[in-house]
Amino acid sequence: MDKKWKIETAAVQGGYTPGNSEPRILPIYQSTTYKYNTCEEVAKLFDLQAPGHMYTRISNPTLEALEKKVAMMEGGIGAVATSSGQAATMISVMTICTVGEHLLASSTLYGGSFSLLKTTLSKMGIEVTFVDPELSLEELQSYIKPNTKAVFAETIGNPVLNILDFNKFETLAHSNNLPLIVDNTFPTPILCRPIEHGADIVIHSCTKYMDGHATSVGGMIVDSGRFNWENGKFPEMTTPDESYHGVVYVRDFKEAAYITKARVQLLRDMGATMSPFNGFLINLGIETLPVRMERHCKNALAVAQWLENHEKIEWVTYPGLKSHPTHDLATKYLPDGCSGVLAFGVKGGRTASEKMIDNLNMIALVVHVADTRSCVLHPASTTHRQLSEEEQIASGVKPDLIRFSVGLENIEDIIDDLKGALDKI
Repeated sequence: MDKKWKIETAAVQGGYTPGNSEPRILPIYQSTTYKYNTCEEVAKLFDLQAPGHMYTRISNPTLEALEKKVAMMEGGIGAVATSSGQAATMISVMTICTVGEHLLASSTLYGGSFSLLKTTLSKMGIEVTFVDPELSLEELQSYIKPNTKAVFAETIGNPVLNILDFNKFETLAHSNNLPLIVDNTFPTPILCRPIEHGADIVIHSCTKYMDGHATSVGGMIVDSGRFNWENGKFPEMTTPDESYHGVVYVRDFKEAAYITKARVQLLRDMGATMSPFNGFLINLGIETLPVRMERHCKNALAVAQWLENHEKIEWVTYPGLKSHPTHDLATKYLPDGCSGVLAFGVKGGRTASEKMIDNLNMIALVVHVADTRSCVLHPASTTHRQLSEEEQIASGVKPDLIRFSVGLENIEDIIDDLKGALDKI
């Protein structure tokens, strides 16, 4: 595989190279099972002493090709495909966090991620502190504890759409010998490659732009291979794992210690495996990701500018707008575009925003985001519904907020639909 390929080429050609007379397109290996010639071969697989597939819950040829492609695009040394973005979040944290330990996370997270970290992890004995990402480095430092194991954030917050200050969060994490885990779902590696800005672990909900067509749920964890797990804070990486006859991840897998542990321990035990068929569809989606992201960004900026000048719109937030509070960070970290999602509120508050949604025609109300079709959602009553009002506000979710995922349709048709809905208010 040519590691010097540009990202557009990697999106199309990466991960799978057919041999002579083999299928040109990545095949679907829809099999749970693999055949071996000797008991010794299988034993080496189970001892992690030989490459190969022992069971699709752990690895699969279709998923392996997808993993290699995404790792190449993100600039990582390896990746693990999971059953969903939520599974990727869970496994990324639990690979290094256990009972009695602590995670520091940005408060402006997707509602599902917020609930997972706040509720489910707390039941497992992992404490999570949510912090305003706009705090100064000194203020953020005050939330670091002796048992903190990682710092977690999103490149673009969902749905408040704030851009992560990578320099500040990378400094916070690394000055405390902690890895920085970044959810890069909205930008995709086409618009931002967090590893280049100091992230150690990158995760994705492949359900969104990577699939791009609202057909397949999936997630991905990418390992930069750069973090020093031998700094004294991560004994689980440097001491024997008795579930694998004493394997020591750092000693035996070097820079791939984290991603190997995520696969052979957490994915093995939790079973949150991506379907090979979903992996096939997501791989197809990624082949067009570069051209789709260009159009998503172009349409979203045009819609944001139109809304910003409409008399019935109370406010608009999109990082590509000069009025956005993190526009400077967007210019620095996402120079090629700020993805296809924006948020706005209609004058008249929550009632007016809901009425506008009800009056849309082409633009659909769905519990989804980031595919080819334009769609809207009211987060306060859906994705962030389980959060208290105070938690919603902390996450940037105002009562009147409409999250708008701008699709690939003709921009005139998109704006006409918005105009027609606003005219009825």
